[in-house]
Amino acid sequence: MAAFEESGSKLEFRGRLSTVCDRLREADILAFALDEVAPDICLLLGCENFLIYQRSNDGREVTSFYRSDGEMRELRYDVNSASLTGMVAATKELLRVDDATDEHEIHSIHLRMQVESRFTAAAGRQAYPLLLVPILHHEDLLGVLEFGNKLGALPFSDQDVIFAQKVADALSMRLRQEQDASSGPYELLLSKEIISRDQLDEAGNIGLKQGRSIPFILEAEMGVSKEDIGESLEQYYQVPFMAYDEQIILPDRVLANLNKPFLIRNRWLPIAERDGRVVILMDNPHDAARVLDIQRILPGMDCDYMVGTTEDVLRFLGVEPDEDVADIEAPQAGLEELIDRLGDEIETIGEGDEDSGELINENAATVIQLVNKLIADAVEMGASDIHVEPSKGTKNGIVRMRVDGVCRVTLEVPADFIRYVVARIKIMAKVDISETRLPQDGKIACRLYGQPLELRVATLPTVNGESVIMRILAAGEAMPFDKLNLSSRNAAVIKRMIDHPHGIIMVVGPTGSGKTTTLHALLAVINTPERKILTAEDPVEITQPGLQQVQVRSNIGLDFARALRAFLRCDPDVILIGEMRDYETAHSGIEASLTGHLVFSTLHTNSAPETITRLLDMGLDPLNFADAIIGVLAQRLVRTLCSKCKEAYTPDGREIEQLITAYGPEYFPELGINEADLMLYRPKGCPNCGGTGYRGRTGIHEALEATAGIKEMVVSKDSAANIKGMAMEQGMRTLLQDGITKVFKGETDFRQVRAVAGV
Repeated sequence: MAAFEESGSKLEFRGRLSTVCDRLREADILAFALDEVAPDICLLLGCENFLIYQRSNDGREVTSFYRSDGEMRELRYDVNSASLTGMVAATKELLRVDDATDEHEIHSIHLRMQVESRFTAAAGRQAYPLLLVPILHHEDLLGVLEFGNKLGALPFSDQDVIFAQKVADALSMRLRQEQDASSGPYELLLSKEIISRDQLDEAGNIGLKQGRSIPFILEAEMGVSKEDIGESLEQYYQVPFMAYDEQIILPDRVLANLNKPFLIRNRWLPIAERDGRVVILMDNPHDAARVLDIQRILPGMDCDYMVGTTEDVLRFLGVEPDEDVADIEAPQAGLEELIDRLGDEIETIGEGDEDSGELINENAATVIQLVNKLIADAVEMGASDIHVEPSKGTKNGIVRMRVDGVCRVTLEVPADFIRYVVARIKIMAKVDISETRLPQDGKIACRLYGQPLELRVATLPTVNGESVIMRILAAGEAMPFDKLNLSSRNAAVIKRMIDHPHGIIMVVGPTGSGKTTTLHALLAVINTPERKILTAEDPVEITQPGLQQVQVRSNIGLDFARALRAFLRCDPDVILIGEMRDYETAHSGIEASLTGHLVFSTLHTNSAPETITRLLDMGLDPLNFADAIIGVLAQRLVRTLCSKCKEAYTPDGREIEQLITAYGPEYFPELGINEADLMLYRPKGCPNCGGTGYRGRTGIHEALEATAGIKEMVVSKDSAANIKGMAMEQGMRTLLQDGITKVFKGETDFRQVRAVAGV
């Protein structure tokens, strides 16, 4: 066994394993201990690296908190069968994978799974063995231990499983200890043995079922005194505790400008005012988001904080513990219901005093819920953009969402209220709320279902009022190359292109055509430890381990051209420049490609041949450009038919003739299609696709390879039409032709292809 040979002897091997486990159990700081024993763990298992995932508090996901490879990027997986790590967390059973890059093996584990790009990028063309072990305490999941890339691409053995389980057992004891030591606001109650951990867990479960706080359950059902609870909360939050007292008189002057339903939903209120300072009582003074909201709602006022139980805060606001507050909270309210509530709530605050009430209105709870719901619904629908648009006069404003490239109206907002929605978005984007005459740009960084989410925000002053557009930035990992849906010819051409050691490759198309997704899929193929890859992007949406990615910041002078000049001093092998939008950037990119670098970039052009003439029109030297260019990939995104409801039909002769004419009669025989047996598909509509008949998008492509003949035409600055003619003689097929092949495959219909590629 290789591991025994490396350790010297079986006895020495077991001794080293015992030392590792003891070190993990006894270390004062687990992270330091892991750094010490990581080389030994990898040696014992004969693997390249390992990761440790920890279960989240709500049990819905596992998150990496230690990686032996030194990579800082956090990995996060839902506890379900959509990923290998998530499946192990869900089933609590170990999993051995001979090759995590083998699509057939991954699908055999579960049909929902896809090969993860991090394994493909790490393994290159070799197999990537994987061993995943659940970290359990009795039957409770604490995390997952992942061992990756067994040396020699060998599968993990039964003996490896035994050793891995011993390491997992050592970690389980330690993780459980750390979990027990972090009891939050109730640590003092546990240390004084006023309650046991089982009682605390039981109080949490009862409170969850009844919709009550843990302190309420501890006092009402387990006999813990309010004084002991208050002392424990004081120690944890480091602010004074206040219990409900009916004799306390609330500060009317401050409360007069606040909306009571808003305070009830957010569990805070001003309890006193003195010497220009406001004392705020809330159930969690560590909630930074609520504290920030308080500071915005009470501008110019200094705040001190006190902690109270949730029920006591509500009693100060007139809500008794036995009162049903579900109607007040309405956490899952739909958009239409929120709109109905919006009118009532705004009318109760700042009425008749627009200037004094405006800021309060912007932060009113229903406005916040409405904007949050808009964003959440947009993500669930798969929308790329959210448009909030006022209308003329007293007509309702509308909210439109762009789904699969097409806008659809999702909501109408009364004209009197749409400005509050716009103002709330501006606050979230941290732009000047008082400026309504000029366009502004900002960003919103938030979390949705525990996952980070970023939106790019643009405001536009129209004659009807301010309009806001929010673009949802699709953060995530690189798409696997085989998911780009390239034709066999285009895939072969692209693979030849990226095998070049130096030169320039262009991916072109309009905004929103998937250029960034394609570029990162190509980079993932060549992303190996031997290559230094630098990227300059605006914005950085997709991240990959192994890439050094730079966010362009034009406001401080860091544009694409400057980033490219800096890259050339950093010894790169591969460079990605987000866009060649001017001569300086294009010229620098060509120079970089001629000095031994492989350069990727984009341009907003309609076709691959037009890209060549556009770059030459910028003033690039034809000889240098001809030497540098490797090829151009033009692409569009076309809506795909809903797989649940698409309807097969036999096209008539007129429709077949239309397709043949569009594809080109001289090229059509190459498809090998029997017209007599031809079946096409059309949209029908079902709940899965929102009644549209379409769900999702796929790419159509046009790959131009810079052959010797094409390079000669570049040198002579020939026309785009002539370049296209030669490229088609050499095998290139246009966007329209590639789209028609996908029509014959039943992926889309001709109407959608024409909409993006023309006829």
